[in-house]
Amino acid sequence: MYLPLSSNKHSFCDLALGISSSSSQKTALGEKYTHSMGMGRQRLIIVGSFFCIFFLLIALRLIEVMGLSPNMEGKLKLDDSMKILSCKRNDIVDRNGILLATNLKTESLFAVPHQIKNPEGIAQKIVEVLPHLKFEEVLKKLRSDKKFIWIARNLSPHDQARIHRLGVPGLNFHKEEKRVYPHGALLSHVLGFTDVDNQGIGGIEHQFNEALVQSEGSLQLSIDLRIQHILHDEISKGIENFQAKGGTGIVLDVKTGEVLAMVSFPDFDPNFPKKMPPENLFNRSTLGVYEMGSAFKLLTVAMALENKTATLQSQYDASQPLKVARFRIKDFKPKNRVLSVIEMVQYSSNIACAKMALEIGVKRQKMFLEKLGLLRAPKIEVPEVGKPMMPQDWRDINLITISYGYGVSVSPIALAGALSSLINGGILREPTLSKVDPTIERGVRVVSAETSRTMQKLLRLVLTHGTAKKGNVPGLMVGGKTSTAEVLLANGKGYNREQNLSTFVGAFPMTDPQFLVMIMIDRPIATKETYGYSTGGWTSAPIAGNVMGRMAPLLGVKPINEQDPKIQAAFYLPGGHNEEKTPSQKTEGFRNAGY
Repeated sequence: MYLPLSSNKHSFCDLALGISSSSSQKTALGEKYTHSMGMGRQRLIIVGSFFCIFFLLIALRLIEVMGLSPNMEGKLKLDDSMKILSCKRNDIVDRNGILLATNLKTESLFAVPHQIKNPEGIAQKIVEVLPHLKFEEVLKKLRSDKKFIWIARNLSPHDQARIHRLGVPGLNFHKEEKRVYPHGALLSHVLGFTDVDNQGIGGIEHQFNEALVQSEGSLQLSIDLRIQHILHDEISKGIENFQAKGGTGIVLDVKTGEVLAMVSFPDFDPNFPKKMPPENLFNRSTLGVYEMGSAFKLLTVAMALENKTATLQSQYDASQPLKVARFRIKDFKPKNRVLSVIEMVQYSSNIACAKMALEIGVKRQKMFLEKLGLLRAPKIEVPEVGKPMMPQDWRDINLITISYGYGVSVSPIALAGALSSLINGGILREPTLSKVDPTIERGVRVVSAETSRTMQKLLRLVLTHGTAKKGNVPGLMVGGKTSTAEVLLANGKGYNREQNLSTFVGAFPMTDPQFLVMIMIDRPIATKETYGYSTGGWTSAPIAGNVMGRMAPLLGVKPINEQDPKIQAAFYLPGGHNEEKTPSQKTEGFRNAGY
C-alpha cells in the first residue's frame, strides 16, 4: 500500500527536524561533560602534586633528623680544630706500574652532641655495635659542648649499617678514603703510612705528602716489586736461619742510582699502624748508622790509587801487628808476611790497610770521604735519614781505624751509593727512590775511569779467590767484598767480640756493572753449617748470591762464559791468586774463609 506523497513528505520533514534537534542537544551535553571532566582531572593533578611534594618534604626532613643525610656535616659550622680534611690522595706505583698504595672509600661516624638526647643510652648502644670503643670515652664525646666530634673512623660497611639501624638523631656519617697497601709489610719502610686523616706519616707517604694530595696522576717509584719480593724473601729466611736480631738489604742500579729494592727487618704492616711495635718503625737502610767494617778497605784502596800514594804493586809488611799508641792493629787471619795491594784486598788485611792509610793522611782521607757523600746525610727521598757519626778530632788513630771500617758510622744506603761509584766508571749518583729517565745524565765524577776499572778487577778477585766465594753465582761475573764489624757494647766502651754486623756487597756483571746488592745481618748466630763463624762471608754472602741468582733472569741479564780467554785476560791481576796449601791447610782455609 502506498501513502499519498504529501503525507509522506510531511512525515519525513517532521522526522528530519526531530532528529536534528535531538542531535544538537546531545552534542551540547557532550561538550559540557568533557569540559567538566577536564577540570576535575586538572584539580586532581594539582591536589595530588601538592600532597606528593608535602610528603616528600616530610620524608626528607625525617631523613635529615635521623642523621642519614650524607651531607649533614656540610650544614654544620665546625670548629677549626675539627674541620674535615680532604681525603683525596694519589696512588703510588712501582717502576712497572704495579699498584703499591691506593685508597678505599669508607664512612666515618661523627656526632652533633647537642642533638643527642640520651648520651648514656646512646653511648651504650654505640659500644655494643663497635666493641673496640670504650664506653667512657664515647660518653665523654657525646656530652661534649663541641658542634662536631668524631666517634669512629673508617667503619666497615657492616658496622655502618648497624649504626644506621639505631636511628639515633645526632649521629651522622662522612665519606672518607682510607689508605690501603696491597702488599702489606713488603714495602713498609719505603712507603711509610698515613694517619687517620690520610696524611703521610713516614717514608714516601710523608716525603711526597703534598704532591700526593695536590697533583694529578700516580707517583711512580724506582722500586721493582719483583726484586723487592726476592730481597724480602731471602733476607727473611736468612734472619730466621741465623736467629739474627734484624737485617737490611738494598739493590741499586749503579748506572742510574735507582733503588730497585730496599728492605729493613723487623718490619711492619702499614695497613695496621697502631698494632706495630715502635722498634719496627726503625729503618736500618737509611736511618741506622753503623761501623761497616772491611767494606771501607775498598774506599781506602781507591783513594790511594787516586792520590797516587800506592799502586797495585805496592807492598806493606803485615808480618806483625801494628802498634799505634796503646792500640794494636791485627788481622783476623794473618798471613804474617809482606802483602801487595792486591793481596791486601784479597785477604782483607787490617795491618796493610792501616799502613796504606798512613801514607794517604788525614786531610786527603776526609776529603775523599766527603766527596763520596759519606760525611753527610744521604739525600734519599724518605724523612728517616741518619747523619754519619765521625770523630771531632780526626787524628792518626782515627785515620787508621776508619781505613778498615771503624771510627766512622754511616748508613747502608750511603755506603751502597759510594761503592757504586767505584765500579760504575767513577760517577757518584745519589741513590733515589724515584724513577729516573736513563737518558738524562746525572751524577759527579769522584774517581777516574781507570781507578774504577781496577776496582772491578779487585772485587772479582775477592769473590773468586778471597773471602767472598759464597756470594758467587756462575755465569753472572759477580764481584764482591765481605765485611764484618764487631758490635759496640751497651756502655759504648769497647766491642762485643761475640756479636757481629755481617755484611756483603756484591755487583754484577763485572764486565759492565749494572746492579749492586748489599746485605747486612745484625748479630747472626753461627750454625753447624758455618763451622761456628758468623762473619759476612758465611752469613750475608750466600743470601746475596741467592738474590742475584733470582733477580738476574727477571732483569734480562744474559749468562757470561767466565772461562772465555778474553774475559780471563781482562780480569787478570798479577799475584792475585790462591797460595799453594797442604791438604790440612786447605780444609782450615775453607773453614775460615769468609771474613
